Amino acid sequence: MQFGLRAADDPRVVATAAVIDALLAVELPAGPVWKRYNGDGYGEHRDGAPFDGTGVGRPWPLLTAERAHFELAAGRGDRAAALADTLAQLAGDACLLPEQVWDDDDLPHRELRRGGPTGSAMPLVWAHAEFLKLCRSLADGQVFDLPPQPVARYQIDRVEAAHVAWRKNNKCATVPAGKALRIELTAPATIHWSVDGWRATIDSPTRDTGLGLHVVELAPGPAAARLDFTIYWTDAARWEGRDFAVELAPSPAAPAQGAS
Repeated sequence: MQFGLRAADDPRVVATAAVIDALLAVELPAGPVWKRYNGDGYGEHRDGAPFDGTGVGRPWPLLTAERAHFELAAGRGDRAAALADTLAQLAGDACLLPEQVWDDDDLPHRELRRGGPTGSAMPLVWAHAEFLKLCRSLADGQVFDLPPQPVARYQIDRVEAAHVAWRKNNKCATVPAGKALRIELTAPATIHWSVDGWRATIDSPTRDTGLGLHVVELAPGPAAARLDFTIYWTDAARWEGRDFAVELAPSPAAPAQGAS
């Protein structure tokens, strides 16, 4: 969202923000602060003992600044300004922003208080950079480092990808109508594929992108309902040894002649 690929009011962004709030937001005396991700183990233990390779992840002030940019992009400038104030309060009297803040009960013997810095890095320059960027954005009334090109391409012109990517570590299950299947591999290969249950087959070699990926786009045609394929690894001169399949969504039926 911050780089213009999706608008702040895109349903996918709004839904994701709601999940993030439910799982990661922590209300502290200064205001809301967010954790990085659920299950984060980088931080002090629950008893306040220092991180020793394991621990409990704590909220990061810089994420409050990132959330403020989302609020500003969504047209909620007052909310963004309030989050900037939260960030300033998290800096404390020394005006230094910590990497993480304590979100549990006070532990005076550990010098840990709710909403105060943990034993993590302080100052965290990244957090200060986010705060300065937020101040500039609030002054401008918009996210100042938002590139205009992706906004024009994806939000105004609404350009969509012509293909759906399939990787061995991220296998798509379906391909929407009108899109090609793009198979992305880490070594050169030939894709042996069929759209009629292997009665007829096609061999399509990948091409080297020069970026460590070897790809091929398969366009099965509007009448196909399923694409089966397997992989022949060219350099290793061996077959993958298993088949893969993706479902192909049918094209919308054309309206009957004369229909309004």
